[in-house]
Amino acid sequence: MKFIPFLAAALIASTAFAHTDEYLDTQKSANGGQLRMAGVYHFELVVSKDSQEAKDNPVVVYVTDHAGTKVPTVGAKGTATILSGKAKATVNLLPDGDNRLKGSGAYASTPDMKAIVSVTLPGKSPEQARFTPLAVPMQSAQDGHSGHSH
Repeated sequence: MKFIPFLAAALIASTAFAHTDEYLDTQKSANGGQLRMAGVYHFELVVSKDSQEAKDNPVVVYVTDHAGTKVPTVGAKGTATILSGKAKATVNLLPDGDNRLKGSGAYASTPDMKAIVSVTLPGKSPEQARFTPLAVPMQSAQDGHSGHSH
């Protein structure tokens, strides 16, 4: 009987792995941004990649389901909080066609840039994702198997 709970846990773990940040970093995004899981959605964050100084730059977030199907953003609202160097910018995101939210804010494109994106679709709870949009994807974590027993 101990085998059945183990098998169920293994199946759940394998489907969860499909949407880790490390896995999503290996996937080609539709718009050249970084993909992250946000609840039942995927957010793709696209930021300016070549702004050496903090100036007004665009921020775009695309919303899809886990299968990559566009999720309409009509009536949605969101924010992107961008930490770049020692500066912090909060950008309001508004619907901008199909499955896109867009805004602009003063930030520089630094390798250590981090962003927290929160999107609320009409009638839904807010969903949030954390990004490192200009970081070079690292190899998957070495301790990825630490929870397994052999």
